[in-house]
Amino acid sequence: MDSDKITSGGIEKQESFGGIGTLSEKALHAALKDYFQPDKDKQEIKVGRYIADIATQEGIIEIQTRSFDKLRAKLKAFLEVSGVTVVYPIAGVKYICWIDTQTGEVTKKRKSPKKGSYYDSFAEIYKIKQMLLEPRLRLCLVIVDLTEYRFLNGWSEDKKKGSTRCERIPDNISESLYINSPGDYRLLIPGELPEEFTVKQFAALAHITRRKAGVGLNILNYVGAVTHIGKKGREYLYRRSDLINPGKKGVD
Repeated sequence: MDSDKITSGGIEKQESFGGIGTLSEKALHAALKDYFQPDKDKQEIKVGRYIADIATQEGIIEIQTRSFDKLRAKLKAFLEVSGVTVVYPIAGVKYICWIDTQTGEVTKKRKSPKKGSYYDSFAEIYKIKQMLLEPRLRLCLVIVDLTEYRFLNGWSEDKKKGSTRCERIPDNISESLYINSPGDYRLLIPGELPEEFTVKQFAALAHITRRKAGVGLNILNYVGAVTHIGKKGREYLYRRSDLINPGKKGVD
């Protein structure tokens, strides 16, 4: 799936405000749905009380671009009857276009200095932590290169800080990671980490904040990929796990 071009359901990139953000379905969600299942007859399928993005004999696929907390009830119902793959897109190489809310003018796109990584999934995955050991559940994290459109309606002088995101138009999937079992969560541990390590060390090697690293290690400890073994000074200390007993919390 690496470096695969994806389309956005026939959506064209436009240079005016009129065609952006007025879709019945967000472009990124629609594009990923078509990417994972081009057959429209297998999209938007009723399964029990809920509508699945994709449903086939092989299982259910849910595209969730954010708000995993709102997915919990649906996911619980789906897992009772089928295997479920939750797809979560992460912005990789990102270009930004600004929309003037008064004139509708769209600026030329500029490359953002920020580039996403799999670690950006931690905050959302945490919201379904209690379901992560379900044998029928798997996650698919996809790094998507895209163009993001934002309204110039923020609180700062240039109206960019605090602005509202309007739409994300995908270009291609640069890479993907499937988490099929508790053992696969070890792929989210930086390879350069020593056998025993702190949150600070994890954050430094993953190039993320300590807060984000703390959330990630909470997840990894829960699924058994690491074990919380105590403290080193004021820092929590973790050890890589052999996953003999996934779900064990380690020390309190």
